[in-house]
Order: sequence, then structure tokens, then C-alpha cells
Amino acid sequence: MRRLGLTAVFVLCCLGLVMSPVASASPTLQATDTGVVASFPVSLEFTVSAEGPEPVTDIRLLYTINKMKYAPVVTEAWADFEPSTRVSTSWFWDMRRSSLPPGAEVTYWWQVRDASGATIETAPATVRFNDDRYGWQSIESDDVTLHWYFGSDEFARSMLNVCEDAIETLAQDVGTRVDRHIHVYIYRSAADLRSAMVYPQEWTGGVAFTDYSVIAIGIPPDDTTWGRRALRHELSHLVVHTATFGPYGVVPTWLDEGLAMRMEGEPSPTFVNILNHSAREDELISLRTLNGPFSSDTTKAYLSYAQSLSVIDYLFEVYGSDPMHELLALLTEGERLDDALLQSYGRDLDGIEAEWRAALKEQL
Repeated sequence: MRRLGLTAVFVLCCLGLVMSPVASASPTLQATDTGVVASFPVSLEFTVSAEGPEPVTDIRLLYTINKMKYAPVVTEAWADFEPSTRVSTSWFWDMRRSSLPPGAEVTYWWQVRDASGATIETAPATVRFNDDRYGWQSIESDDVTLHWYFGSDEFARSMLNVCEDAIETLAQDVGTRVDRHIHVYIYRSAADLRSAMVYPQEWTGGVAFTDYSVIAIGIPPDDTTWGRRALRHELSHLVVHTATFGPYGVVPTWLDEGLAMRMEGEPSPTFVNILNHSAREDELISLRTLNGPFSSDTTKAYLSYAQSLSVIDYLFEVYGSDPMHELLALLTEGERLDDALLQSYGRDLDGIEAEWRAALKEQL
């Protein structure tokens, strides 16, 4: 028995000597996320390296953007490289095709495949697309984080108070509060703001990136009065968008812009004069036309904004805020505008317009 045991041990030892090199065979497929280079506002470049016993044949970047969406969305982007057992490559996100606002967050990971079919993924990482050209400071409340790089703490606090007051007013007018934290970036001027955008309009002074809960606005130090009005305007767009967000909700332009104009406060004489003149000359634009985008013609655009404000003010003055809450809820659920108006105000769009026109003429 002892002799058989020794033989068995000897055989096992020999097998171990033969098999040990196989156990430490060539390494498996590996991938390393080597970072992201951000060049605000024009690009993000993601880099990766991979190696293994078989040629690497496929490398793709998968990413999600932190924004409002109906369902989780993962986007794929393919890196360009020559197959090899050792590869370093990148994917370049050109913002001229699909831009991001300041502070947008992107969560990404790399997926690598080799010729044998083996696949590996890097751990998810998050990059924030910050406008690092300026030395930003920040101050925050429960609902808003305000970022600024010029002016005093008192200036920043006053702008944050504007945001908080607007959110409270909108909660009454719209019937809901924002359920996402808002980030506001205040630039020193409209020119500074436009330099943070890829294709800005020459008149851009503020913009609400509604899907991202981000507002970027240029407020000159010597014109905070305009800045307060513009900030309240953009906040209205963001809150209304949040309140009506859904796969079916469509808010007519006159309703969206009218609520935003109402948030600014008293209308400027320019809007009042153009509205009254157009009413006297029977040159008002139909609300059905104002369901869609406003005209690029300056005079018609001014009249479109003035009319929208006047209609919204009329609805609140005559009917109060409850029908507006119901209207926005019905639009979010996918109701047609006329049907939603009939349920909330008892009149379709033509009926609402006829009432408003009659009331406007009485005031002239």
C-alpha cells in the first residue's frame, strides 16, 4: 500500500510539472480608460488603451447624458484604429454636431472586443463639461445652485433670491415645483455667454437648457434690472418644461412664452404700444398661428410676445390659476389643445381668443 501511494504521489507531481505552464498562460484581454480631454465649448475627447493575446478588433464608447428623458438611453460611438494586440485610440465628440450646456454630466465606459470574441468593459466614469475659462464661485439653496465669476457675494445672493422667488411664484401659476436641482451660470456679459455656445444667435442674452435643468445668462454689472427680468423669464421656461415633460405633452408657443413674459413683471412700454396699435388697426395675429414658432421678423416677433403675455394675463385675471393647472396637466397627458381648453376653461382656442380680443378692445 505504501509503495502504491508513493507511485501515485510521483505521478501527480509529474502532472503538476507538466500542467503548471498552462495555468500561467498568456494574459487575458485588458482595457484601461486613459481619461477625457475637455475643450469647452467645442469638444470632448475620450481616450482608451487595450491589449490582449488576440488582436483587438472592436472598441466603442458607451455613454449616457444626465438629462430629462422618457426612457434610459445609452449611445454608442466607435473608435477608429487598426486591429492589433496592443491599441491606444480615442473618440472625439465634436460639439458642432451635438452640443452640451455648461455643467452637463456624461457617464461613460469603454467596451472592447478581440478576435476570439472575448469582451471587456471599463468601470463607468463621469465627466462634467465645465466652462473652465473662468474662476467660478457658487452659492446654493434647496432648489438652485448659482455659479458666477464676477461681482460680490451680495450680487450672487440677490440673484439667487430672484430664482427662489420665481420658483415660488411659478408653483402657484403652473401648479407644480421643479423636481430637479437647477444650475444657473451667470456670465458677465452677453458676449461672454455667446462665447460659451457653439452656434449662438447674435441677440442671445440668456438661454434655458430645459432638458438639463441649466440656465446660462449674461448679466452686465450695470444692468441687473434687465438681468432679474431675464432670469425670471428663463426660469419660467425651465419650470414649465419640467411640469409638462412627457412623451405626449406639447405646449403651444404662446402659452409657454406668455407665462415666461408674465414672470418678468410689468411689460415694457414697447410691448404695450405695439399690442394696442395692432389691436386698433386689426393687425393682431391669430392664436392658432402663435401655437408654432414666432416670426423672425422683429415687429411680428414683438407683437407675438406682447399678445402671448396679454392672453395669459387675461386668463389669470378672469379664471384664476386652477384652470391653468388643469390645462398644463391635460397637455402633459397628450390631450389636444382644443380639448384641453374645453375641459379646463370651457372654451376652445377660438373661443378663448374671441373673449380676449373683446376684452382688449374695451381697454383701448
